[in-house]
Amino acid sequence: MYASGKYSSRGPALIPRMKTKHRIYYITLFSVVLLGLIATGMFQFWPHSIESAADWTLDKRSVHDAPLVRLPVSSPIPERGDLSCRMHTCFDVYRCGYNPKNRIKVYIYPLQKFVDELGVPISSTGLSREYNDLLSAISDSDFYTDDVTRACLFIPSIDVLNQNSLRIRETAQALAMLPRWDKGMNHLLFNMLPGGPPDYNTALDVPRDRVLLAGGGFSTWTYRQGYDVSIPVYSPLSADVELPERQPGPRRYFILSSQTAIHREYRAELERLKEENGEALLLLDKCSNLSQGAASARKRCYKGQVYDYPQILQESSFCVVLRGARLGQAALSDVLQAGCVPVILADSYILPFSEVLDWKRASVVIPEEKLSEMYTILKSIPHRQVEEMQRQARWFWDAYFSSMKAIGLTTLQIINDRIYPYAARTYEQWNNPPVVKWSSVNSPLFLPLIPPRAPGFTAVVLTYDRVESLFRVITEISKVPSLAKLLVVWNNQNKSPPEESLWPKIGVPLKVVRTKENKLSNRFFPYDEIETEAVLAIDDDIIMLTSDELQFGYEVWREFPDRLVGYPGRLHLWDHEMGKWKYESEWTNEVSMVLTGAAFYHKYFNYLYTYKMPGDIKNWVDAHMNCEDIAMNFLVANITGKAPIKVTPRKKFKCPECTAIDGLSLDQTHMVERSECINKFASVFGTMPLKVVEHRADPVLYKDDFPEKLKSFPNIGSL
Repeated sequence: MYASGKYSSRGPALIPRMKTKHRIYYITLFSVVLLGLIATGMFQFWPHSIESAADWTLDKRSVHDAPLVRLPVSSPIPERGDLSCRMHTCFDVYRCGYNPKNRIKVYIYPLQKFVDELGVPISSTGLSREYNDLLSAISDSDFYTDDVTRACLFIPSIDVLNQNSLRIRETAQALAMLPRWDKGMNHLLFNMLPGGPPDYNTALDVPRDRVLLAGGGFSTWTYRQGYDVSIPVYSPLSADVELPERQPGPRRYFILSSQTAIHREYRAELERLKEENGEALLLLDKCSNLSQGAASARKRCYKGQVYDYPQILQESSFCVVLRGARLGQAALSDVLQAGCVPVILADSYILPFSEVLDWKRASVVIPEEKLSEMYTILKSIPHRQVEEMQRQARWFWDAYFSSMKAIGLTTLQIINDRIYPYAARTYEQWNNPPVVKWSSVNSPLFLPLIPPRAPGFTAVVLTYDRVESLFRVITEISKVPSLAKLLVVWNNQNKSPPEESLWPKIGVPLKVVRTKENKLSNRFFPYDEIETEAVLAIDDDIIMLTSDELQFGYEVWREFPDRLVGYPGRLHLWDHEMGKWKYESEWTNEVSMVLTGAAFYHKYFNYLYTYKMPGDIKNWVDAHMNCEDIAMNFLVANITGKAPIKVTPRKKFKCPECTAIDGLSLDQTHMVERSECINKFASVFGTMPLKVVEHRADPVLYKDDFPEKLKSFPNIGSL
């Protein structure tokens, strides 16, 4: 791929050139495409002019009522655009500042109607329906502020989505007149159809200084990595055609091509593939026997047979998306909506939201020169992987492509993640369908810099039938100053919890959750009732811990929110004679586990335990009714690479009222099973993640000969 430097009064325009074998068709390509677009009427209706039909709800007034701004001929024009701009050079992050929600504030300029000295508008379409939807969505979001002094990002109400509708010079002058312009610093423009004939530049041609550009057709030549945001070209069919989600799996056609007005050399190559592979490939084109208009845009034909578009896309496993006059194609959005895996042949194209989306999971990208090998390449992909890609493609559309609102808010979230990286969404949050409510929890692994948002902790007590002991535990825990809520997980399906009047009266909310099955893993489920980041997992027979010990444990966790912080310590050892791992509960100077019968941890690990636990460990725990605490230790140690923290000297944790029938830990086979668990888990993880440490956390003055009133935690239990 080469770059040709084309210079004009506006400066250099970087454009990708076709490959050598296509160069002789260069002029023909753009002529055919331009005529095809006009003939089919596909973009004749995009974006829609809504000047006479809609109100912009942000200012509660019609576009007709917007104040008229006349642009003098001598108005200044911004610089062409700085290709070297990055977030640290052309964006002032200090305007954003710190806020508790780690969210940027976005200001939208009031609506104005710009005209030249003769009264001619700078745009032939005014405010399009698409841009109106975009601004309305932003104004209704948490990002929006109407206080310009609080704003981190500024969005002009000047619609530049479609460059074809703009007067380039006058639009640039209008931008420069914005009161907070400052050479475009911290300003964001949305553009989906850049460039114009014959060059079709891959970025907006409007001179724009240092503006951050959300563009729909970036190439590697014009995209400023880490600064611009590559966005999709919105498909007008999204709002008008509803395609029900289809289950992944084999479909009628293997490959489908539905784009019209593509280069004749590409068309010839596709026809050759059609001849070789027969019915496996369906090659559609525009219908010559239909009247032109909006209706014809929803039809495709092959040898006189008419197909409904985009419905026909759901009948194929793979759908071809070729470059047109512009790199960005609305066809990509249609293909994703159909749950068809896009096969993208557009060299140098920056895929939409590729900064955060893993397109390998939802598409196949093939170099243009390998179009002839497309069928062989696609046939090599396993069926199971194709089904996963179909599912991912549809989810990408639902989450990020389906509306102007989705496109706009995704763009703002990407910019937000750059400014607040410690609170940014993870790879999994961007790319995994939301099986769980990840939005309600943040990973502690990247948040040690700021204190937890919700003060205090939630105590989660797993119980089955020990009501008297349970009530004693609740009474003792309720004395801890930092307790925010107490959650009882009732694991007995054959017996109802006690009546409300019988429960201890405590000063914090007490909730009882009844489970559907008696599983030990229920204690680590991410219940909606857990609103704090800190969780205290405690058994219903741990009645000996004092309020001082519990409060101190919580204070230690606040210093180490990525660790398990607990009281009963245990150790794993290698048995050389048996050649395997052994569980050890004897009193030693080392610990590698703290049991979750009494331990603090971040609620993030509830999500990992429930939804991300490797292999069959979770099922193993539930089947054996043992080792859920060891599994949690393995999980946390594997994620963090760190050892747990044992707090306070107390070693003995006995339930004086429990019998061998009641307590799992008193069973004779208990130690043997615990050793089996360690070996099982090490096998699944493929390593031994547990870390041995010779460390214990105690209050500074707890053993010193000082008056009790000088000690923050005087009531710390003995060994």
